Formats: sequence, structure tokens, C-alpha cells
Amino acid sequence: MNLFEINLLALLSPHITNLKVEIMSKMLDLSKKILTKVSFDRSLFQKELSKAYNLLVIEEKVMLKFWCLATFGYQYRDIIIEVCRKVTRS
Repeated sequence: MNLFEINLLALLSPHITNLKVEIMSKMLDLSKKILTKVSFDRSLFQKELSKAYNLLVIEEKVMLKFWCLATFGYQYRDIIIEVCRKVTRS
């Protein structure tokens, strides 16, 4: 890496970090929307929760798990616990 590339990286680093945070936040929001829309079907809910859980970083996984338990825990508590446990172990 030459001096120009190092300076460019240092200059862009905060913007890249902000962009990552914004994208991650949007993924979490999108996952919540999808789960809400498929909550009428048990197997679809499990499938979409698994996909969402695999895409998110650890902090978002925790937030998604708590949100799911608060929102759908009365209906799908067993699925939420199972999916979160499976993904965490792998």
C-alpha cells in the first residue's frame, strides 16, 4: 500500500464505518418487516427468522431476538429460542 492509498483510507474510514452501521440498521429493520408479514405462517416465520439471524451481526442478533420474543413470543416462543440457539452454536 502506498502513501496515497493509506491517506485515502484514513480519510474515508469514518464514512465507511457510518455506511456499515446504516446498512446494518436497515437490515435489522427489513428483517422485522419481513417477520411481521410472514407471522401468519409458522414455517415461513421460522425460515425467515433463520435467514435474518444468519445475516446480522451479534449485536443485531440480540436485538432481533428480544424484539421477536416481545412481539411474537406468545405465538412462536419455541421457534425463536430454537433458531437463536442453533445459529449461535454453529
